[in-house]
Amino acid sequence: MTTFVLLHGAYHGAWCWYRVRAELEARGHTVETFDLPAHGVDTTPPGDISLADYVEAACEAVDAAAGDPVLVGHSMSGVVAAGAAERRPNALAATIYLTAYLPTDGDSMLDLRAPDTALDGNFVVDEERGLGSVPEEALDDVFYGECDPAERALAHSLVRPEPMAPISTGVSLTADGFGRVPRAYVECTADATIPLAHQRAMREATPAERVETVDADHSPFLAAPTATAAALERAADV
Repeated sequence: MTTFVLLHGAYHGAWCWYRVRAELEARGHTVETFDLPAHGVDTTPPGDISLADYVEAACEAVDAAAGDPVLVGHSMSGVVAAGAAERRPNALAATIYLTAYLPTDGDSMLDLRAPDTALDGNFVVDEERGLGSVPEEALDDVFYGECDPAERALAHSLVRPEPMAPISTGVSLTADGFGRVPRAYVECTADATIPLAHQRAMREATPAERVETVDADHSPFLAAPTATAAALERAADV
């Protein structure tokens, strides 16, 4: 059985994995989730957060996990997972990028944003506070297009603004670190934020040894948790 460490994406927290966690545990796997700094119920002031803080939190979770875990990054946390792989290449069995930004050396999340997506005109930056957010009326179009009303209501109540500094910072990657960790990618066909063509373009630049496909939006953990858990299970076998 596999130990999965699940990294949530921007705006979200460990709460978003609750259905996938149950599915994976029912299959006999061990699952670790946690809030990145200034996300979920974490009380770290968002103005104090850096990409290095995200990566350090991921590394701490990897260090605490049993055996050699599989690190899963969703969306923004593709960059975080890559940074953790750079720092912990000997501790990870694999990394999985779940409809995630998949970087090359020096890329930030903002560098990797696709043009002409549902985020266009729906990403609001508070320069004074250093936070980015998606207006509530746009959340479903951006993130939850195929989620049922109960999951949408849950997400609306729990998302938080995203600190701008971490998503504006490039990640340093090398062949001896990041490059040594096996990579898999789980693509989502109905993602309006990272469209399928863009997911595939990032894999052209940074290939993955295994690719799985889920018919879901940008939030497959809520829209299709059973299929997502099955895809993660298959993707872990890289």
